[in-house]
Amino acid sequence: MSQQLPPKKPRSTKQIIRNIAIAIAVIALYVWTFASINIDFGRVIERFTSNFDRVIPQLFSPNWERAPEVIEMMIETIFIAYVGSLAAAIIAVPLGFLAAFNMSNSRILATFGKWILSGVRAFPEIILAILFVVAVGPTPFAGILAIAIGSTGMLGKLYAEVLESIDMNVVEAMQANGANKIQIMFHGIIPQVIPEFLSYAIYRFEIDVRASTILGYVGAGGIGTMIFFAQSGRNWNDMGMILLVIIIVVTVIDYASTYIRKRIV
Repeated sequence: MSQQLPPKKPRSTKQIIRNIAIAIAVIALYVWTFASINIDFGRVIERFTSNFDRVIPQLFSPNWERAPEVIEMMIETIFIAYVGSLAAAIIAVPLGFLAAFNMSNSRILATFGKWILSGVRAFPEIILAILFVVAVGPTPFAGILAIAIGSTGMLGKLYAEVLESIDMNVVEAMQANGANKIQIMFHGIIPQVIPEFLSYAIYRFEIDVRASTILGYVGAGGIGTMIFFAQSGRNWNDMGMILLVIIIVVTVIDYASTYIRKRIV
């Protein structure tokens, strides 16, 4: 015999009023947001229609002669993202241990570690790239530093959350059997966290590839430099080639990253 689900309880008047109030509040927030930033929709539509016939066809007619140069710069962009992500994955480990309360055993140290990670996350990569371009010059090294510092905040926070969720019974059992701190670290803690650490590091690399494509716009190396010159010269055929390469590379990396992370976890 098939079992029937119990009938749903009708919504009370209080719930209906609450849902209507929430909907009105959300709509009012959107209206207030658009009104406060003074968007001239008429001008937006006018510029879009005037540029559509001139720009869009060129974007869909990429300049294939620039393909070798674009691919070379895209490879440089991937290298920037890889080195920066690798550095961040390493730097974030001690910061993650510091910010995890069950690892530092001190609420003051854990709070201090979380403040450091929050402070690092407050700076977008593009701002860090501008600062490092001034500090070390307009080179790919500036992009690597920007990616490394920018990614450390996110990875450190995720690492700390992973550490705080481990099974402490394993650690306590090893302590009860006389294991020292190094043995506990390498046999009780690291085996529990390393799969997720690697998964988050690969996911961050996926994000950093996309972030690195624009860093060259401020002189930090990579394909962003070509984007800057193509946009400045209104070379939309070149821009179409650049966008095509970026879309293909980012899509491939996304699928590869997803597959690897599933295998790891």
